[in-house]
Amino acid sequence: MNLDFTEKYTLENDFVLLRPLEPSDFDLLLEYAENEAEIWSYNFGGPAGKEGLQKYLDNAINQRTHGNEYPFIVFDKATQKYVGSTRFYAIYPNNKTLEIGYTWYGKQYQGSGINKNCKYLLLEFAFEQLQMERVGFRANSLNNRSIAAMKSIGCIEEGILRNFATDAKGNRMDAIVLSIIRNEWFDTVKQKLKDKIAK
Repeated sequence: MNLDFTEKYTLENDFVLLRPLEPSDFDLLLEYAENEAEIWSYNFGGPAGKEGLQKYLDNAINQRTHGNEYPFIVFDKATQKYVGSTRFYAIYPNNKTLEIGYTWYGKQYQGSGINKNCKYLLLEFAFEQLQMERVGFRANSLNNRSIAAMKSIGCIEEGILRNFATDAKGNRMDAIVLSIIRNEWFDTVKQKLKDKIAK
């Protein structure tokens, strides 16, 4: 099936729930925007501060309205709190490819298993519902934590896009590109990720 940008997809398991990001989610994410701006130091356009969060939400929802990106808000079932956001973007149905990115979580939820659960649900949806052939990922090449997280779920490094974008301070940055392809998901990645979640 093709991704329907008007559809309100909900992805969930026993640990997390992902639902479409909405304008009314401002207050649910404000504590991170006001208190944890360093989360977005590696990339431009993160929702740092009240004004930054409003711009972030407006842009994310506008991208969905125009059929370009599909942003989610992330709910942690253990703490009963909304803890971050992620999205599908660079969606090319004819090529059967998309990317997962713009992913962030409050600092206390990083390394908690939230990311692995979210990635499992997003990858399962991308490969098994949307029938994608490749799911890509990118990160600032200096963001070792993010790169390690992507490799830990089974991503393969493809290369570096030199001088690709800017970080939060406006400095030029290189972007690392990683991916998982369809046969890797079904052959190894899905089960390994499921096993890690079970632990």
